[in-house]
Amino acid sequence: MLADLRQAGSLKCLFPRRSGPGLESVLVNTAGGVTGGDSFSCRADAATGCTLTVTTQAAERAYRATAQDVGTIRNELTAQPGSRLNWLPQETILFDACALRRTTHIDLNGDAQLLYCEPVVFGRLAMGESVRTGQFYDRVEIRRDGRLLYLDAIRLDADIQAQLDRPFVANGARAMACVVYAAHDAETHLEPLREMLPDTAGATLLEPDLLVMRLLAADGFVLRQTLIPVLNRIHRSDLPRCWMI
Repeated sequence: MLADLRQAGSLKCLFPRRSGPGLESVLVNTAGGVTGGDSFSCRADAATGCTLTVTTQAAERAYRATAQDVGTIRNELTAQPGSRLNWLPQETILFDACALRRTTHIDLNGDAQLLYCEPVVFGRLAMGESVRTGQFYDRVEIRRDGRLLYLDAIRLDADIQAQLDRPFVANGARAMACVVYAAHDAETHLEPLREMLPDTAGATLLEPDLLVMRLLAADGFVLRQTLIPVLNRIHRSDLPRCWMI
């Protein structure tokens, strides 16, 4: 059940019909992408005992911008006791000379559960694209009852492709994803997920109820081949239909 909704500008929210439990929210950027000076923000709260899944209609795109005009995305998410929040946007595709700064803050209360995933693609390999210059800053912070559970930040600038080519950065990968699962059964997923992952991915437990995965892939298609089965297992049901179109 939707308790409150407010939307403005080019960022809209749709609620498709679904047969499974909980509410599914689909974010739609009617502007078609993010470029210099754009500013987007999203706030979502999963109420006590509810399940909320947030996804996107399509991949977000960060387009060419000047170094002084950085596009920003800010996500503020909250999950109340007894709730489950699934943050499952599709890929963010970075284009050459992009300038994007994204921050995500997630507050879990009590025994709230979280499935978080953020895939990123550095140019579409099949289209011959590369990211020779640009700025990308991404930071995610997850807390439970005010205590910091997880903090991660990525900063890439100048010749991003050259940085990704470094053996101890991405070894030539052009797509990556971070998956975080915070729930009482996180530990039970560890070994089955490790068996599903290729050599360019890894999973570990930071705490008994906190599972973290990193995935690297040659391109967005290969990334999805690994990511979709992984998310389906943790999600306990099929991913939002947007992912399959």
